[in-house]
Amino acid sequence: MAILGKKKMSEEDIKLNFITPVIQRGWKDHITMETRITDGRINIRGNIVARGKPKFADYLLYLNDGKPIAVVEAKDNNHSL
Repeated sequence: MAILGKKKMSEEDIKLNFITPVIQRGWKDHITMETRITDGRINIRGNIVARGKPKFADYLLYLNDGKPIAVVEAKDNNHSL
């Protein structure tokens, strides 16, 4: 399954080889990946207003009626739980 050792894998490798197959077994069609979950922070300086970068979730899990109920964030294998 995995060609590289876990410590050498990137976040994308970990998602492809370990997380995605497990989530797909239980959730089937109720998953979105790399989903934007915020529009970005609103920054105000005087009369200037700008939005920051939006935040994205690696996986968003939904109930049958399309309501999001869980966010799964993946990291490479160099982070603790």
